[in-house]
Amino acid sequence: MDAFTLEPRLAADTLHVGDLPLSSVLLMDDSRFPWFILVPRRGGLVEITDLEEPDSQQLMKELRIAVAVMGDLAKPDKVNVGALGNVVTQLHVHVVGRFRSDPAWPGPVWGSGPRMPYPAHGGASLIDRARTLFAAA
Repeated sequence: MDAFTLEPRLAADTLHVGDLPLSSVLLMDDSRFPWFILVPRRGGLVEITDLEEPDSQQLMKELRIAVAVMGDLAKPDKVNVGALGNVVTQLHVHVVGRFRSDPAWPGPVWGSGPRMPYPAHGGASLIDRARTLFAAA
């Protein structure tokens, strides 16, 4: 199996929240949407079905945790979970808090306008709150 390296585009567009047993948890640096990305730390993976069975089960556990954290953190109307990989092929799963009032509702968040990075203090505060929630999960 290939060594794990975070794809440069994911690294450039996100802020690191922390690590779960399998996945790195990233926050999309877009203040319009509360948005985690879970990236299993295994090299060479493209599809969820590329995971070995134990890792597949662990990813599902981590997604449940991320959805719960998203609910506690942002109180969204809906949480969208998806693994697309059309632009970045490295396996990663999006956990996006959606609101009926958000600028993309009810459509997808992808391509709904330019990304609006968090101000430094806003991103750091959100990450601190997320870390606390993940640690308690």
